[in-house]
Amino acid sequence: MNYVITIARGFGSGGKYIGKELSKRLGIPCYDSKILKIASNASGINKNLFHQVDERLRKNKFIKKLTQASKRDYVVGPTERQFTSDDNLYHIQKEIIENLADTQSCIIIGKCANHILRERDNVVSVYIEAPRKDCVESIKNLLGVTDEEAHSMIQKTDKYRADYYEYYTRGENWTNPVLYDMTLNSARVGRDQCVDLIIDYLNIKFGMEK
Repeated sequence: MNYVITIARGFGSGGKYIGKELSKRLGIPCYDSKILKIASNASGINKNLFHQVDERLRKNKFIKKLTQASKRDYVVGPTERQFTSDDNLYHIQKEIIENLADTQSCIIIGKCANHILRERDNVVSVYIEAPRKDCVESIKNLLGVTDEEAHSMIQKTDKYRADYYEYYTRGENWTNPVLYDMTLNSARVGRDQCVDLIIDYLNIKFGMEK
């Protein structure tokens, strides 16, 4: 049986690190920005357009009513006026995520993957967060920025990820713990221990061996 781990994460919490370590430990691929490249290759749409809407809404998008989000629940073709719209770019990625879940074991970071795959029994969804001070230290060490710059980056990134998630899920809050199998504080638990816990949970849920 193939299985999928989805990881939602606060900026600076170590979610990407945890996903990459799970990939090494489990011997399965981890998809983050790779999905944007796959979507570009599959659709023929410039990859820069996918990067512009990578877990974010383009300017003024969120002022639309949430009930208008994703009226079409399918991909439209290149002859359609909406071919490069935000919604169509989302649905192209959504189809890729669904196909990955159908065909292989993997890890998917972000991209509303926990929502897209919410009805599937072969999915474990995890939310990773940490206190702001720990996220700030992580971003400072990773990017070489100041405290103030790190605070600003975290605030902006978490805000646009939250807006994106709310828009495409028609109003859900991405930090709501009931949307996930597990919610982990990477500062308290430790990032490598988060990897251990997720693998333990896979064993519990799917009867897998480490």
